[in-house]
Amino acid sequence: MRKRTVGRTKAKARTKSAPSRRRTVADVALSPELGRAKVELVKRIRQLIAGRELNQIQAAQLLGLDQPKVSALIHGRVEGYSIDRLIRCLNALGQQVKITIAPTAKKVKGHKVIVA
Repeated sequence: MRKRTVGRTKAKARTKSAPSRRRTVADVALSPELGRAKVELVKRIRQLIAGRELNQIQAAQLLGLDQPKVSALIHGRVEGYSIDRLIRCLNALGQQVKITIAPTAKKVKGHKVIVA
C-alpha cells in the first residue's frame, strides 16, 4: 500500500495507509449480493467477447469504450463500472437483460440476487 502524508507540516505529519484504488472482481466493496451480480455480468461480457473472437480494440469500438477500459474489464477490474454500465455493455453485445423481482422464501434471510 502507498503511504500518504496527513497534516499541514512535515514535522507534525503522520502517515496513513491509503487504500488501493484497484479493485478486482474478487474484491468488490459493494454488498455481497450486488458484488456477485457484477461478477456474473462481467463473466458474461468476457464470454461474449471471447465467443465472437474479438480483440480488445474491436470490443472497445463495439462497447463504446477505450481499449484500456476493455482490458481492465476483461481482467476483472470493475472499478468505475456500475451495474447499469455493465448492462449497457451487454446490450451493445446484442444481449437482452431481464431483471426479475420476486419475494424471498420465508426461510431465506437477507437479500438474494440471481444473475442467470
